[in-house]
Amino acid sequence: MNATRGTLFVEDAEVVSHETHAGDQHVLRLLSPQTAARAQPGNFIHIQCDPAILMRRPMSIMRVERRQGQIDILYKIHGLGTELLAKKRPGDVLNLVGPIGVPFKLSGYRPRPLLIGGGVGIPPMIFLSEHMKSPGARVKPLILMGSEVPFPFRPRPSQFLVPGIPAEVIAAMPLMEDWGFPSRLASMKSLPGCFEGNITLVREYQLPCQVSLEEYMACAVGGCAGCNVRINTANGPAMKRVCVDGPVFDAAAVP
Repeated sequence: MNATRGTLFVEDAEVVSHETHAGDQHVLRLLSPQTAARAQPGNFIHIQCDPAILMRRPMSIMRVERRQGQIDILYKIHGLGTELLAKKRPGDVLNLVGPIGVPFKLSGYRPRPLLIGGGVGIPPMIFLSEHMKSPGARVKPLILMGSEVPFPFRPRPSQFLVPGIPAEVIAAMPLMEDWGFPSRLASMKSLPGCFEGNITLVREYQLPCQVSLEEYMACAVGGCAGCNVRINTANGPAMKRVCVDGPVFDAAAVP
């Protein structure tokens, strides 16, 4: 285990548990103490799915258990790498680099933050929600989640009424309910209690917003520049690396 730049760690992580859900979705829990100790909402890991696959895969961190030294990731099978990853069982060891990236804003929240995530964009919202339930945060976010496949949890009717949301849109994520946070689910698959439509944030409302971007990447430490995206800066447009300049950016800066 070697420290890199004092913040990134190359770590052999043991598989603690591996759950399979509908829609080729999986929740992987890893024993990775160095990453768990330092991870912040919005960070991700770069994981070797299998020794036969040299190219690593970036995975958002969904939850952290710092005392146990464990992290959770949610992923969907999409290609050979994740197919091999899905075959890993408790006791297997996976090499990873983490935690990587610029996190979300971690203080100075407005009283009612709005967290929006769809599909594999859900994990960062769960991690950020968990941070917001800490005693010092003093906020109560509204979490909106969308998916085109069944959710990797069993939705249940929300105990919280949310003004402006139709009464029949009542499906919620149980974990958020347990934390005392209202949530709502959306899908185009006519799932019971879900909003029939997409989860989007429209620019016309001029809301202060941060976004987490996703890009394919080779190294994830800023060396290859394979994950460059165009970002508006005070000095004009510039190419920024999603891995180390992001993945979290100010939404106003993203064209």
